[in-house]
Amino acid sequence: MNKMLNKVPQITLIFWIIKVLATTVGETAADFLSETLKLGLSGTSYVMGAILLIVLFIQFKCKRYIPAIFWLAVVLLSVVGTLISDNLVDNLGVSLLTTTILFGTALILVFIVWYFSEKSLSVDSINTTKRELFYWSAILFTFALGTSAGDLIAESSGFGYAYAALLFAGIIVLVFMAYKFLKLNAILSFWIAYILTRPLGASLGDLLSQPVKDGGLGLGTTVTSIVFLVIILILVIYLTIQQKKHNHI
Repeated sequence: MNKMLNKVPQITLIFWIIKVLATTVGETAADFLSETLKLGLSGTSYVMGAILLIVLFIQFKCKRYIPAIFWLAVVLLSVVGTLISDNLVDNLGVSLLTTTILFGTALILVFIVWYFSEKSLSVDSINTTKRELFYWSAILFTFALGTSAGDLIAESSGFGYAYAALLFAGIIVLVFMAYKFLKLNAILSFWIAYILTRPLGASLGDLLSQPVKDGGLGLGTTVTSIVFLVIILILVIYLTIQQKKHNHI
């Protein structure tokens, strides 16, 4: 079964902070590469897709969780998930409602196959290659789904980036409260929160980077991407140092 140590970090506050930051970067970095650097959606998709495949190959070759590689894969999946959604909507003319339903259905199918194969959707035992394949497939679809759902609510509905971010943040808080006080299943709570952090991050990214006339704060994709990437880097370095200390105990 190609047994290994668990390839996913412990679910802590830092985990969720980096996850939201990574999803925000996914939104702003995709816009930065395709629009600011003029690579276009197709060019950006090819470049980032190739880099993602290389990083995932390295991730699968590792026998344990390595913070830098794991979180680099998450950031790249966030960017690629955004690009998949944007390509379908902007290049192929598929509606946001359709892509939201499409990615939602794909994610449900991954969960169904994963559960019937492994009898659990827990991320506490991602210690075989098969489980890791299920895990990263689910992550990709959560990012693509989150981008479409976030854009659908923030743009198509006229809800606005700020209110959309508050909406998703509020639902995440409610899920946490249900888990903490109403004993909502831990695995279900995790995946609901994980899915919702994507549209939260997408809405935050657009709120910070988009022009004021479009409902954003006008910081631009360059500044937003750099600031968030620096924060992610600092946190990943901290996690790496902590892991090394733990391994030497």
